[in-house]
Amino acid sequence: MSWHQELLVGFDLETTGTDVERDRIVTAALIRLEGDGRAAGKQSWLLDPGVPIPDEAAAIHGISTAYVQEHGRPPATAIEEITEALADVLREDIPLVVMNARYDLSLLDRECRRHDVKTLSERLGGPLAPVIDPLVLDKHVDRYRKGKRALQALCDHYGVRLDGAHEAGADAVAAAGVARRIGEKYPAVALPSPRALHTLQEEAAAEQAASFQAYLRRSGDPQAIVEASWPLIPYQR
Repeated sequence: MSWHQELLVGFDLETTGTDVERDRIVTAALIRLEGDGRAAGKQSWLLDPGVPIPDEAAAIHGISTAYVQEHGRPPATAIEEITEALADVLREDIPLVVMNARYDLSLLDRECRRHDVKTLSERLGGPLAPVIDPLVLDKHVDRYRKGKRALQALCDHYGVRLDGAHEAGADAVAAAGVARRIGEKYPAVALPSPRALHTLQEEAAAEQAASFQAYLRRSGDPQAIVEASWPLIPYQR
């Protein structure tokens, strides 16, 4: 039986922006999904990040600074809970599905460091695995397809329903749904071992980064650097 027929756990963040080194977590969701897609458990968090939420970010996820100041939890406490919940999943060797994992898991890592919370890597004592990233998988199996590859675009392409885009729980469920469809459609990634799939994605992500970097350099930016590490951008002290 392949990974796409078994239990998956979807994870998603909504944040103050797109910079993993500077931006903060606003909401997080972790959802266990049975092999048939039924939800088997959900954890969610709303944080007061301690900084204003930019209007452009609030326009995407619908959460304002005033709302989190009234209803959000202290970030250090919530980040501790989120990170330990992820560690529990990966300790069980259950695949963690994260759309654009390099972003979400790196931002979480920086939040841990910001709030003096043990990181996910420290809790696991090794690499963050097994992770499944629909973005990396889609680029690997359908490299030359034109068009956008954001979550909504992937849902449209693979016929996955997305209710409430940019709500962390809805995005987590949709990402897992896209990953399953890719596993169903492409036997090359329907591997029996999630760890083997993780290794495949590490290699694929590095190849994708190298290809994009070469494209940027050919297009007039000879100093362009595209991060190759996946699913975590190494922390630079």
